[in-house]
Amino acid sequence: MRQALQPALFLCCIAYAQSVSLVAIVKADPANAKRVLSQYRSVRGTTPEYIDALSWLGREELAARDFGSAEQNAVEVRKLCLDQLTKRKLDAEPNLPEALGASIEVQAQAAVAQGRRDEAVVFLKGEVGRWRGTSIVPRIQKNLNLLALEGKPAPALEGESLAKHRGHPVLLFFWAHWCSDCKAEIAVIAQLEKTYGPRGLVVIAPTQHYGYVAGGVDAGRDAETKYIKAIYGQYYSVLGSIEVPVSEANFLSYGVSTTPTLVLIDALGIVRLYNPGNATYAQLAGRVQRLLVRIEK
Repeated sequence: MRQALQPALFLCCIAYAQSVSLVAIVKADPANAKRVLSQYRSVRGTTPEYIDALSWLGREELAARDFGSAEQNAVEVRKLCLDQLTKRKLDAEPNLPEALGASIEVQAQAAVAQGRRDEAVVFLKGEVGRWRGTSIVPRIQKNLNLLALEGKPAPALEGESLAKHRGHPVLLFFWAHWCSDCKAEIAVIAQLEKTYGPRGLVVIAPTQHYGYVAGGVDAGRDAETKYIKAIYGQYYSVLGSIEVPVSEANFLSYGVSTTPTLVLIDALGIVRLYNPGNATYAQLAGRVQRLLVRIEK
């Protein structure tokens, strides 16, 4: 037994002695993850960092399609989070929001994978209301949108009227000034605009304030707004003078916790694609083409 615990004990000692994330240690040695967590908990107790690392196991079980275990993990993580929240606020430190957000996401996705889609939608709607005003709401809303937004009217867009574009398909390209994946996606968006803009496609690029500028330096809204304009001019000017509404409300209503997020809306204002993350030109062009063909007939 003593020998079997050595890898876990060794990894835990690294975590205690250095500023190393327990999540990173668990990810680095998945085979010993449960042993590491058990050893950590026996020494340090049920800390927010422990709960966060435990939630990572649930995500791994979900990816491995072990839906029953993933759901059990989500329930356990949620209970541990709620216990912690009797003595602190959710956003008082970073680990609990990450852990609770992951548990909600895993629980919903595991339910869907097991044929309980309606249950997952009801669950997520309840969680949006329960955690309103906290940092995890966009993540919950993202998961709800993945299940329920396509085929529904597009949420209103603060700072820009979608109604004035009725009759045209609209592609929303949610981006952030710090986001390297957004910069990588710009070639795809530019090509879509070049190809389909003359036929009626409208591209809008919503973004928001994050409270900092280059290097993570804290900045007021005016300073960050100037920085956003500078970044747009440097990396996104190929899109021309398209609308770039700057609003935290838009990110919240569209559940944008991943950038870029791409939302394709048809000529009647109905969402036809909700895509957190990057997409290829081929993936998007086919969908845009189908929407335009319906208009042109």
